[in-house]
Parts: sequence; structure tokens; C-alpha cells
Amino acid sequence: MDYKERITASASVMLGKPVIRGTRVTVALLLEKLSEGVTIQELLEAYPHLAKEDILAALSYSADVISREELIES
Repeated sequence: MDYKERITASASVMLGKPVIRGTRVTVALLLEKLSEGVTIQELLEAYPHLAKEDILAALSYSADVISREELIES
């Protein structure tokens, strides 16, 4: 999935955190909710302006960011 069509970041929206385009819903919020056991369906009900593809884009974006991290061993 090309998350770049659905995820954006701007200093004027949520202090530059990645959000679902056209909203103030952050990628971090969606990840936090999913990690708490909230289902995609429950997120769609809680945020009716989101689409399933928005949530999947948040996951794809997160995977991309993490894949670029380097662990510095101490």
C-alpha cells in the first residue's frame, strides 16, 4: 500500500506529527488503540470519517519508519 496518499505531516497540524490526510487523527493514536486491542471495525465506528485504508496506511507507514531504524548497541 502506498501510504503517502493517506498520511501527511505539517507543522501546522498536530505539531507536525503524521496524521491521516484531512484529519487531526494521528498515526500514533491509531497504533495505540490497535495495541490496546481495539479492532479496525471499532476504530471505524469511533471515527466514521476514516476508511479502512486509512488505518492500513497508518500500519504501513509505521512499518516503513521502523524498518529504517538502526539499533545502536551499548
